Amino acid sequence: MLILAVTVQGLSYREVARIHGVSKSLVHKLHQRWLSEGETAFTPRSTAPRSRPARTPEPVRDRILQLRAQLTADGLDAGADTICSLLAAEQVTISRSTIWRILRAEGTITPQPQKRPRASWQRFCAEQPNELWQSDTTHWRLTDGQEVEIIGWIDDHARFVTHLSCHARISGRTVTDTFQQAAAVHGFPAATLTDNGNIFTTRFAGGILARTGGNAFETLLALHGITQKNGRPYKPTTQGKIERFWQTLKKRLAVRPASSLEELQRELDEFVEHYNQHRPHRSLNRRTPAFAYTLIPKAAPTQPDDPNIWRVRYDTIDAHGKVSLRFGNRMMHLGYGRGLARTAVIVLIHGLYAVTITPEGEVIAEHLIDPNKGYQAKK
Repeated sequence: MLILAVTVQGLSYREVARIHGVSKSLVHKLHQRWLSEGETAFTPRSTAPRSRPARTPEPVRDRILQLRAQLTADGLDAGADTICSLLAAEQVTISRSTIWRILRAEGTITPQPQKRPRASWQRFCAEQPNELWQSDTTHWRLTDGQEVEIIGWIDDHARFVTHLSCHARISGRTVTDTFQQAAAVHGFPAATLTDNGNIFTTRFAGGILARTGGNAFETLLALHGITQKNGRPYKPTTQGKIERFWQTLKKRLAVRPASSLEELQRELDEFVEHYNQHRPHRSLNRRTPAFAYTLIPKAAPTQPDDPNIWRVRYDTIDAHGKVSLRFGNRMMHLGYGRGLARTAVIVLIHGLYAVTITPEGEVIAEHLIDPNKGYQAKK
């Protein structure tokens, strides 16, 4: 319109500027462009700046994509938070939102608006290390098709993995053994949180197990004054931290397949080292679990006041069908019969009463101890 006013109507630059409320210099600029470019001068020009000094430098963008590909190939978390932490270690300062936009622009991630916003989550977290340990088991398949099981113990406060191991089959004995192995290194926790599986609790079991006060794990906890907590049936979100840990672990194992239990255990040990010592955690303000686990003093269980608490003894019935143990100042022999020779058992003793179960929790004998006799026949 401004150009037409000059070229067709013959108006001066000053007159066109006054009529249309613009500067004379703008009218002059547009007219000179028309004289040199012809009809293309009427085409709208881009308003984008010639340079963008605030744009993320190309080497940084390339490094972001490189880290994304590398972490994904290794089966590790490759989100914007993790990449941001790794770049910070390389003295590169960049926001997680910028990283997310770069990854999205390159098509390496897909937005998921259907997910619940984090603001709607209800969190709970122990205030001290060893205040609460979560535990659970999960299944995994080796490359030869063999089904195995993995058990883990994780600190609720720091997400620090205190134990992780694989087994052909997990039994009650596995639970008590792995728990004590972890406690020998890190100290006993004040409480535990698990699901309601029979390897953890007999709260839903009837018969003698209910009367004896629980299985070997429950008895072990009572012996050390450790509070046992169990999630609601069919509500795995109660043990959300260990459940989320399985997701991270299996993502790693999927790209590092193992052909044997020994090889799988090596992978687990390597993963625990990375998870505890190197992997920054969102809920820990991008600190590592090892940092959070050692930052403040640990909680400890309160020793029980009852001196007559259940004792736990692991043994194997000998070739003569008996188990020998010291009761008071005398050596006692609990009889089972030669038919049970070489059977691995757990003996639970309370006062003069003893009940013997298999590592799977099956009751095989009860004894009422007579202190005046050396051999104790089963009831």
